[in-house]
Amino acid sequence: MNKLDKESVLGISALLVHAANIDEIYSDHEKDLIKSFINSYLKDDDANKILEKAEIIENNSNQLLSYTNIIKKNSMDVKKDIIEHLWKVIISDNTVDQYESNLMRRVCGLIYFSDKESAEIKLKLMKST
Repeated sequence: MNKLDKESVLGISALLVHAANIDEIYSDHEKDLIKSFINSYLKDDDANKILEKAEIIENNSNQLLSYTNIIKKNSMDVKKDIIEHLWKVIISDNTVDQYESNLMRRVCGLIYFSDKESAEIKLKLMKST
């Protein structure tokens, strides 16, 4: 799998924070899922510090495009991994509202990732929880 640099992981983590915040409930479980994403790419870095920075970025930015441009440049494996992490965060509270579904459709469209494959990932994750 391609490795993402620290800047990319930070931007994608901000997108994950955004996904977690859409339903206005930002749980410790969602934070743990985001830290798990960070650790999967940056094993030697402090996931808590990166998460804090990601929260600040997400809080100050309403530009989804800047996050998706990072993802778009990566391989299909990396895109799939990121979509999977986004779904993990979204379904962690066992509900998916229209705003969360809309976010996923928009992200998939912006990074050229098929809705069908995104739906398959979502179903697989929902069955495994």
